[in-house]
Amino acid sequence: MEHTPMDHPTADHPTADHPTVAHPAVDRTVQPPPLEGITVVGVEQAVAAPFATRQLADLGARVIKVERPDGGDFARAYDTSVRGLASHFVWANRGKESLALDLKDPRGRALLEQLLRTADVFVQNLAQGAAARLGLDAASLCARHPRLVAVDISGYGADGPYAHKRAYDMLVQCEAGLVSLTGTPDEPAKAGFPAADIAAAMYAFSGVLAALLRRGTTGRGGPVEIAMLDALAEWLGHPLYFGMYGGTPPARTGVAHAVIAPYNAYPTADGQPVLLSVQNDREWGRLARQVLERPGLADDPAFATNAARNRNRDKTDRVVGEALAGMPVEEAVRRLEEAGIACARLNGVAELAGHPQLAARDRWREVGSPVGPLRALLPPITLPGSAGPEPGNVPALGEHTDALLSALGLTSERIAALRRDGVIA
Repeated sequence: MEHTPMDHPTADHPTADHPTVAHPAVDRTVQPPPLEGITVVGVEQAVAAPFATRQLADLGARVIKVERPDGGDFARAYDTSVRGLASHFVWANRGKESLALDLKDPRGRALLEQLLRTADVFVQNLAQGAAARLGLDAASLCARHPRLVAVDISGYGADGPYAHKRAYDMLVQCEAGLVSLTGTPDEPAKAGFPAADIAAAMYAFSGVLAALLRRGTTGRGGPVEIAMLDALAEWLGHPLYFGMYGGTPPARTGVAHAVIAPYNAYPTADGQPVLLSVQNDREWGRLARQVLERPGLADDPAFATNAARNRNRDKTDRVVGEALAGMPVEEAVRRLEEAGIACARLNGVAELAGHPQLAARDRWREVGSPVGPLRALLPPITLPGSAGPEPGNVPALGEHTDALLSALGLTSERIAALRRDGVIA
């Protein structure tokens, strides 16, 4: 029987059994940035607190960075690699307003207290005990300002035998065991980025968001406490459980995988290594036939299973390495991808800066700074349908002091007097 259009219900020709389905209209309203209207005050230095508050700025919060008048955040002087600015500072402090204020002077503390009356969030990572001496610890602040979310970031927490121990990033990496897991079998190595600082920063960021959400239902803010050791210990969960219950910690293997072979970086003919990962024995067969061009290895008892390849790891790495060493990197990557083998170039930071995927997805922006325009990556959190925001500028020390104090009601004469006395800059 030949069908007519009415035999198949459509939106234009509904039937009793298939009524027209109304599709909701697409809402094309552009949403504001999620933290628009939120004001954050940070008494912050180095990386952990500044990186946490930068995440808030990237989501639309107004972030006021309080710095010492005599030099500001000491991360400003870590290096001069970004046209005279410090790379750490440029990375962690875009999108903020800089208020240069001496908090050891009662007049400076009074001005900060005035700012906090209308702030939503306060973040500090002063040396252990320093915030409490100034009355700026989270518990004290929340007692005075019940709607305030106040964050204390420390190295090891407020109590315990390590509470007052100095806690720089690499020291915490060592205490947390990260350095023991990173490197080659012969030599441990620290992570190549401030892992403990970043871990603490991201938990401070998510802690602030959680506390703001709770405030929306209870009307009260409250303290948030973050310790760098706690944060990094959580990130080491896999090796921690592996060691606690498996009897031995995971071995240091460089870029090789401890229990999967081949899973390593191999040089190519033009010098750039390629890392590849074979996850199962079917993939090994494809690698042997299509990339190594040695089909007999697919069923060779010395290589046919992952257990065998692990027992013969040196031989496995040698046969893979010899094959890839004769290919330019582009050919090696093409062959691996055509064979369905997971792979990656072993890039450096120069290759990351020019990575085609970042360029294709339009991840770069230009931000202002005291030394002119600088490249900056968009924040990793993407909210489709949101207005942004775009990454903000990197502030000069005290760039916004006058505007912020004028907004608090200070006259130009009083601001000038405070500057003469060194209370502000």
